[in-house]
Amino acid sequence: MSEPLLEVRNLKTYFPVTKGFFKRTVGHVRAVDGVSFTINRGETLALVGESGCGKTTVGKTLLRLVEATEGEVFYKGKDVLKMKGPELLEARKKLQIIFQDPASSLDPRMFVKDIIGQGIRSFGLATNKADLERQVREVLEKVELGPDAMHRYPHEFSGGQRQRICIARALAVNPDFIVCDEATSALDVSVQASILNLLNQLQDDLGLTYLFITHDLSVVEYLADRVAVMYLGQIVDESDSKELFSNPKHPYTKALLESAPSMHVDHRELKALGGEIPSPMAPPPGCRFHTRCEQRKDGCDQGVIDFRDVPGGRCRCILFP
Repeated sequence: MSEPLLEVRNLKTYFPVTKGFFKRTVGHVRAVDGVSFTINRGETLALVGESGCGKTTVGKTLLRLVEATEGEVFYKGKDVLKMKGPELLEARKKLQIIFQDPASSLDPRMFVKDIIGQGIRSFGLATNKADLERQVREVLEKVELGPDAMHRYPHEFSGGQRQRICIARALAVNPDFIVCDEATSALDVSVQASILNLLNQLQDDLGLTYLFITHDLSVVEYLADRVAVMYLGQIVDESDSKELFSNPKHPYTKALLESAPSMHVDHRELKALGGEIPSPMAPPPGCRFHTRCEQRKDGCDQGVIDFRDVPGGRCRCILFP
């Protein structure tokens, strides 16, 4: 078994809600509310769930693009949330992100060579201008873009090509770990496949580790080794990818699978996931999904529901002993 690269313990990220002229805090949005997981070196953990469940906030908090309220994020045994100065700078080099929308995450006024070279310059990875351009050319080749791309602007490329530029920007500083935040959701289906193939190939070639944040379960089936299902700020289900799709445990996971197309489902009529998501300012007690769950029973709305060990992973549900 490979060694853990990233370990997240009881991560919480709350956003204050203010009111009035003096901006008095009247509550908090519990975007991430006690999330824990481990990602082993060289594997892909998919974090899935409906929009607004907090999965993107998890990714940004790991990289300290958003500051955590509480918890620990261990990278190679050291807590990223407590790092400062040179130690934090080194961690930022090794922990990178690919954003959802390539068009808005690339500066339209910069040449591609400057966009990709920005990280190389910032971290002092090039000895001179010629070395910088050599590194940019090499990373463009890794994402299957030619050297002629260096002297063009982002608007001159297609959506899939722009996402390859975003991937190249992340790769330019030689990271270990990359957060892929809905990295294919803004692309056409045919283009998605080519980007997923590229990410797979890069992982094999460079030994990368991914946290893949998505709502698209068909993407998860193709790419992920393990899957963590998130609902209303908490992980409710976590298991091996094959186990999750063949034998889902948590009622929310089952509802997600029944409401989404899947390559392993034989002509099944899709069901809509009904009910309204409760407010993250005041999540319901007990299992947070019980207000929408068709399998709820006495005890689902009481206390704190802890994880139960199940075949292939763990599940936060009282239906399991």
